[in-house]
Amino acid sequence: MRKLTHDQIALKRAKPENISSVKKLPVYVLLNSIRSSYNVGSIFRTSDGAMIEKLYLCGYTPHPPINGDHSGNKEVLKTALGATESVKWEYVKDPKEVIKKMKADGIKVCALELTDKSFPYYELKKDIFPICLVVGNEISGVSQEILDMCDYSIEIPQYGIKQSLNVAVAYGIAIFEMRKIFDLNV
Repeated sequence: MRKLTHDQIALKRAKPENISSVKKLPVYVLLNSIRSSYNVGSIFRTSDGAMIEKLYLCGYTPHPPINGDHSGNKEVLKTALGATESVKWEYVKDPKEVIKKMKADGIKVCALELTDKSFPYYELKKDIFPICLVVGNEISGVSQEILDMCDYSIEIPQYGIKQSLNVAVAYGIAIFEMRKIFDLNV
């Protein structure tokens, strides 16, 4: 076993000029009121790694600068390491607008949240695609108002004392499971 160099790794990666032709994972992700710009940047990087369809930043979720407006959060850019250029994204203040649009387009909406009806993330089936995954606030999670609009919810079983994971870590687990399900059933 020999570690690959950055040049060797780059040979296997999509190029920025070809990003529009890369087969995307048919998953839209809605981040609602994430507090930490570092979590948002990390989610951008993970979204690039899984090559999702689109990321929606909602509520008070920090976002990169928009069209020359430099009021966006520079920490998002720093942590994202360029993924804001390879992942389609949009800031929409009201998450309900995004959910209504998804449903109008026939896309099921799934919360990443512990609920009385949630099931383990690894039990998702291939017929879920396309899907919109809703990820909530680091402390309060996905609000009941948003949960009421979701078709179902998935959870990551917890075995320790804390009963929760960092939001960016939880997202990474869920999105790569979705990538695996999609890739195995294409």
